[in-house]
Amino acid sequence: MSSWRFKEIVVMAALAVVFGVVYLAFLPLGSLLVGFMGPIGYDFIFGIWFIVSIIAAYIIQKAGAAFLSETIAAMVEVLLGNAVGPMLIVSGMIQGIGAEAVFAATRWKNYSTWVLVAAGMGSAVTSFIWGYFRSGFAALDTHYVMAMLIVRLISGALIAGLLGKTISEGLAKTGVLSNFALGKQMRKDAA
Repeated sequence: MSSWRFKEIVVMAALAVVFGVVYLAFLPLGSLLVGFMGPIGYDFIFGIWFIVSIIAAYIIQKAGAAFLSETIAAMVEVLLGNAVGPMLIVSGMIQGIGAEAVFAATRWKNYSTWVLVAAGMGSAVTSFIWGYFRSGFAALDTHYVMAMLIVRLISGALIAGLLGKTISEGLAKTGVLSNFALGKQMRKDAA
């Protein structure tokens, strides 16, 4: 983080706080979906819980943005009263690692649509592996578990990857990100 500017840290932290609140707000919807569909219900919207890692990484474009933003968002969610408690911070870290690994594979130099989508899917994979052991997915039918994984991958791609890209670019178009990597790139592309 020695190469990070103070304003990048502030924006990353602010995004994490906002999305910590958003994450907590989505829990009732997830519970409703689980009530109607069983455990797979959460997987349809699971991508929302990865979105800050995509947004922060896309805006800042530096090593650690995905991991740190997701970890801080999980901390905020715990402080606001998520019933899972401190173990949620571990979940946030694991989700952040999934996205961060994809950005690391590009050496934090490629933030194309496909990389953002892959990062959302990376979070889906790491969170699913964690959930498999933590939440007892092994007790479920193998085909059902595979369906859960596929739905979570799609959710990570669409909600975290594509929606995260759309939100980031929407913010950049307002001009508030003109001094950040994404804002500079969008100005360069428009010229």
